[in-house]
Amino acid sequence: MFGRIEEHFKKHGYGLWAVELPGQSPFIGFIGLAEVSFETSFTPCVEIGWRLARSWWGRGLATEGAQAALAYGFQHLGLSEIVSLTVPGNTRSRRVMEKLGMRYAEDFEHPRIEPGHPLRRHVLYRLTRTEWIFNQPS
Repeated sequence: MFGRIEEHFKKHGYGLWAVELPGQSPFIGFIGLAEVSFETSFTPCVEIGWRLARSWWGRGLATEGAQAALAYGFQHLGLSEIVSLTVPGNTRSRRVMEKLGMRYAEDFEHPRIEPGHPLRRHVLYRLTRTEWIFNQPS
């Protein structure tokens, strides 16, 4: 996985950042932006994603890091839209998406997961730069 992350940075100039908590943990997971690497009705697009060690869940860290990633994507990369996706039952990630101001867009079948697999069904959330700007504190 780290090899794929490194290759993405080399190719696109951005990617998933390692997350550390100085004085507490040198690595708790990753948060950042990545080009969606499969084809479907909503690609090409850039996805925001996060994965933190379970012991760090519920502390607002995914939301805080994702807010920084959105700012980077919209302000520095000039993206017009950022998406996020997960399985329908991942209520924690869906709640983070909603806290970020993202809106549910559609359900879809993930093309890289075998038909009939319980994790094939995914949900897509979207956030445009205009929506993000509108939701920023004044």
